[in-house]
Amino acid sequence: MGAQIREYRQRIRAVSSTKKITRAMELMAASRVVKAQQAVRESSPYARALTRAVSAVATFSNEDHPLTSEKDDVKRAAVVIMTSDRGLAGAYSSSAIKESERLIASLRDEGKEVVPYLLGRKAIAFYKFRHREFAAEWSGASERPSFETAREVGERLVADFTTPTEEGGIDEVHVVFTRFVSMVTQEPEVIRLLPLEVVEGEEAPAADDLLPLYTFEPGAEKVLDALLPKYVNARLFNCMLQAAASELAARQRAMKSATDNAEELIKKYTRLANQARQAEITQEISEIVGGASALAESK
Repeated sequence: MGAQIREYRQRIRAVSSTKKITRAMELMAASRVVKAQQAVRESSPYARALTRAVSAVATFSNEDHPLTSEKDDVKRAAVVIMTSDRGLAGAYSSSAIKESERLIASLRDEGKEVVPYLLGRKAIAFYKFRHREFAAEWSGASERPSFETAREVGERLVADFTTPTEEGGIDEVHVVFTRFVSMVTQEPEVIRLLPLEVVEGEEAPAADDLLPLYTFEPGAEKVLDALLPKYVNARLFNCMLQAAASELAARQRAMKSATDNAEELIKKYTRLANQARQAEITQEISEIVGGASALAESK
């Protein structure tokens, strides 16, 4: 009985230590997710405005630019997969990987060769464990993404996109990331980054609509050459910020659940230890009473 009580007490100490760790991680995620949300709010308007500006230039200039022109025969498609560098974030990384697997299966059904680009150690480990090939990898900045990393990824994607397919280039770029909706909801999402999807179409205007008048200096092609790298980098950076906020929110929720489970385990083992101690005391009292009765009968 004493050994059983010691075992319960050891389990209580172990679970209490785990609870301290999960509680600390929950508080850290809660403090960081506020800054991550603010970064998403600050970057989203710029990314949307830049996308509309590039779309407007592409629409009203009628310029045949490589980054805005649809290719007739798409042979190779790049898929950028954004996951976390660390675990303990619930189903955050696995949801993004599952969404990428669905996208890859769809692209392969269309007869396209898929070229993965991986951001985050979880995606890298997923591909390396299964001995799958990928074009490039970046890690170490999933919780606190930097614009330098986004620019590095963007430059690599633009370079590969402008390279002919016969020389190992790609024809289109898709990004799989987790969009931050709220502290409770984070949704895996797929966007096509390149070629640019035009937002403003050439539909017939209404009678009371005013048409925008654009003048390009020094020329539409040079304007697109200057805007498109900024567009790619801004969209990638916004996706990375969305993914970082989603990761921190998922980690906070997962660590809170782990802390609550640890508290339940502590209560359970405390109750079992008390029951074992009560049974031991009852047994000792029974042995004392039995011994006293035996001595009385012997006299």
